[in-house]
Amino acid sequence: MEWVETTGKSVEEAKDRALDELGVDEGDAEFEVLGEPKAGLFGRVRGEARVRARVRPSTPRAKDTSRKRRERPKAGSTSSSGTGSSSGTGSESADEPASSSRGGERGPKKQGSGSRKQTTKEVGETVTEPLSLAEQGSTAREFLEGLLGALGRQGTVNVNELDEDTVEVVVEGDELGLLIGARGATLTALQDVARTVVQRRTAAHEGRLMIDVGGYRKKRAEALSRFTAQLAQEVKASGSAKSLEPMPAADRKVVHDAVNEIDGVVTTSEGEDPRRYVVIRPA
Repeated sequence: MEWVETTGKSVEEAKDRALDELGVDEGDAEFEVLGEPKAGLFGRVRGEARVRARVRPSTPRAKDTSRKRRERPKAGSTSSSGTGSSSGTGSESADEPASSSRGGERGPKKQGSGSRKQTTKEVGETVTEPLSLAEQGSTAREFLEGLLGALGRQGTVNVNELDEDTVEVVVEGDELGLLIGARGATLTALQDVARTVVQRRTAAHEGRLMIDVGGYRKKRAEALSRFTAQLAQEVKASGSAKSLEPMPAADRKVVHDAVNEIDGVVTTSEGEDPRRYVVIRPA
């Protein structure tokens, strides 16, 4: 994922600017502090904080192979080699999901029909290969198609790779407002759920998954850009700063990008999530 560098009067301010530039929440980003302000005379602070940040790769924690597997004794087994020992053919369910992570596994499972890719190295040890964006999109599409069926809604689900790091899954159809919610709140929650489903089903992946319904995100971004441009002109004419309503990181990024195209005005973000908002000021 591509890194961005930002500065601020404090490390926290530099991080906030990085989040606005990336258009993600703090939980979806990782940071490296490159420099911190230094204390000067009389309590003054010299210099600025500088950080680099990127969207966090969604790769799960590596499996700990240092522990030995412990097997439960089979029913009816004894320490002797007599006829009372179990054959072991019926002690485990044949239809147990391949994604199970319980510590009582007795050996390698057969590779299922899902999107997880595994190669066996030793008995009980597997290596999971990261999946491509296309495969992640396919998994998300399967989840969303199942959700539409459960809700009794008709629609189509399409997968678009926006760039080498981002895949977008778009739901199109009628009467899908319940998947968007007020100001996109339900859509934001749906995207979080879809990301979780993809991560759990594929076990490992990199890149960024975006969910949209009926082109809502695109339409909102266009409307927000027009509104921001109008507000920026009012700030230039009056010389007075104007504050926008609190909004998520993705919307704040739209505002910052729109103002960056207009001379004579600048933007800053203030407040704490989820009440963080953008202020447009004269340059």
